[in-house]
Amino acid sequence: MSDILVTPDGTLQFGGLRFRCALGKGGVLPESDKREGDGVTPLGRYALRQVFYRPDRLAAPDTRLPVQALTPQDGWCDDPLDPAYNRFVTLPYAASHETLWREDHVYDVIVVLGHNDAPPVPGLGSAIFMHVARPDFSDTEGCVALALPDLLALLAAIRPATHIDLRVT
Repeated sequence: MSDILVTPDGTLQFGGLRFRCALGKGGVLPESDKREGDGVTPLGRYALRQVFYRPDRLAAPDTRLPVQALTPQDGWCDDPLDPAYNRFVTLPYAASHETLWREDHVYDVIVVLGHNDAPPVPGLGSAIFMHVARPDFSDTEGCVALALPDLLALLAAIRPATHIDLRVT
């Protein structure tokens, strides 16, 4: 099966599926130009590593990717000086991090994208996810965000070998 294609105009396509998506508030740039905290969605082709979900808000998504229920102690390190940079961490955590258990609904489902993770290079960007869009589809901090029903439909359709391809065209 083909890759998930995302274009800078906010369109995501996979097979016969076509959805609106939100991208980074800093626009899109080549992966080599991505920097921590710039709000840019990095262009490139990335593996889909894992799915996290809020078990108090929805059932485990139907997908062939690895799935893990979130807990209030789950976080993601975004401190380029920390050894756990761009990795899942358990809270409390001393270095700068993002809390994955949020009051809003954007992290009710998170798909970890394989950006800057093999191995992570400090400062080149962390926590690039595919997650739930805000109701107004406002810009993200660099992630790809879809409406929850669309994200769930996409997860049910993809396979472990599927990649996401963020491109200019």
